[in-house]
Formats: sequence, C-alpha cells, structure tokens
Amino acid sequence: MYKTINDCKIYYEVLGEEQEETIFFIHGAPGLGDCRSDIKAFSSLASDYQLVFLDMRGSGRSADAPPYTHEQWTADIEQMRQELKVGKIHILGGSYGGYLALEYAIRYPDSVKSVLLRDTAANNKSNDDSIDRALKANLDGLHEEKLRSLFAGTVESNEELKETFYKIQPLYTVEYDEAKVREKIDSIYYHFETHNYAFNQNKVSFDITEDIKNIKVPVLITVGIHDWITPVSSSDVLAQNIPTNTYIKFEHSGHSPHLEENEKFVRHMRKFLAEVS
Repeated sequence: MYKTINDCKIYYEVLGEEQEETIFFIHGAPGLGDCRSDIKAFSSLASDYQLVFLDMRGSGRSADAPPYTHEQWTADIEQMRQELKVGKIHILGGSYGGYLALEYAIRYPDSVKSVLLRDTAANNKSNDDSIDRALKANLDGLHEEKLRSLFAGTVESNEELKETFYKIQPLYTVEYDEAKVREKIDSIYYHFETHNYAFNQNKVSFDITEDIKNIKVPVLITVGIHDWITPVSSSDVLAQNIPTNTYIKFEHSGHSPHLEENEKFVRHMRKFLAEVS
C-alpha cells in the first residue's frame, strides 16, 4: 500500500490490524534497505500485535523525495502513526534504522511505548574500524577505493553501489550462502543518492550519546557478537547510557541476528514486549 506522507509517496504494509498494540519497523541501509527482511523475520508477531512495515523515503518502493535527513525521516514516521490513527507505538530499528528509532523516541517521546534496537549505535565512532576490518578480510574483488567511497557517501551510480555492496556481503553473516546473497543483491531497489546523503551528511555529525540518557521508555538492545559494522562495543555504549534497558547478545550472529537466530530473537522480543505491556 502507499500513503502520501509529508509530500512523499511512502510504501508500507500492515499485518495484524485487529490487534491493540502496534510495532513500527524501521529498516536500515538508506538507499539499499527496505521492509522486506523485517516482514520475513517478524510476521509471526501479527498474532498479538499490529505490525507496520515502512520503506523510508528514498528507499525501497518509496519515492525519491529529499531531504533525507533524520529530522525528515522521523517526521515521516510520526505522520504515518497519526495517519494510521494509532496511539503510542513500540518502534524497532535495525542498523541505521536504529539511529532513527532512537531519534524518534527523543523527538516524539509522547508517541513511544518502547524502543527495540538491533545492531545499531549512538554515534559514528566505529566507522574507521569497520573499514579496517573489511580491508583486512581480503575479500575477492574488493577495491579499497570503492570501499572508502561507499563509507564516504561518494558513490557515483546505482551500479557502483550494487557492485561494492555485493563484495562486502561475506562480512555480514556467520554462515555465508552465495546463492542467497546473489538473490538478495539482485532484488534490492538501489537509490545511490539516498545512500550518499546518509553517509556524507547525516553520519558525519551523528552522535546522540548524551541525548539517549534522556529516553524514559524501556529499550531492548540486541547485537550479534560477530557484527563487523555496528560491533558489540557500539551496543555497549547504548547499554551504558540508556537508563532502562535490556541487553542481549547473540552468539551465532553477525549483523542480522533477527534472521540468523530468528526463533531466539523473536522469543526475546515477545518476552520484552510482554513485560512492557
């Protein structure tokens, strides 16, 4: 389905519409991500919760309509909440989506019941370490210039974005499946301008370490211990600074424990949400 939100055509899906409590899912990787992996991971929760999945502006099937700022993205989430006529929401953000989930809770505290974070951070301090890890992995066909361009947000085309993202896929999971990765890479909706803005504008100054100390609602922090791009140290910072949190590490996962250890992840989610409710 589509709604025009703040002058942008936004793709979204809703499951479990008859349920009283609502969870919003915010995907990561602006310009690369969309809501499909969250639908795959969390659809079973529709038996107990209304689930709202979004392709953020400039990503997936949503329109390319700048600005791609955190202020605009969080405003879009709030406007969608109002359009759907739901009360306080639980909001789950993965990776870059975690940045937005945290900022949403900071900007719209009266709209949030809890925050669920997956492999994310409160600042951009792991950026250089992630580049070093990727270079030391000696991945086949990965050129340092292209990798640095990816992280700097200076990618010149969708084709370049696709090629470089494909080369770093072995870093993301504990068990690498080439066939599944190839299928995933070919299915992505590429928006290189969105990716570039997120990396060369938003991430450069991103640091909400002090702000998260003021989050009043319960927060679930999760991370795969083999995550290379938002490592355990980033989640440690979240746990040290968010007043009320539950912190869970997944021993057999990289950047996507919600997929790599799905059953365990959803079980912990259910437990956390039941306690919040």
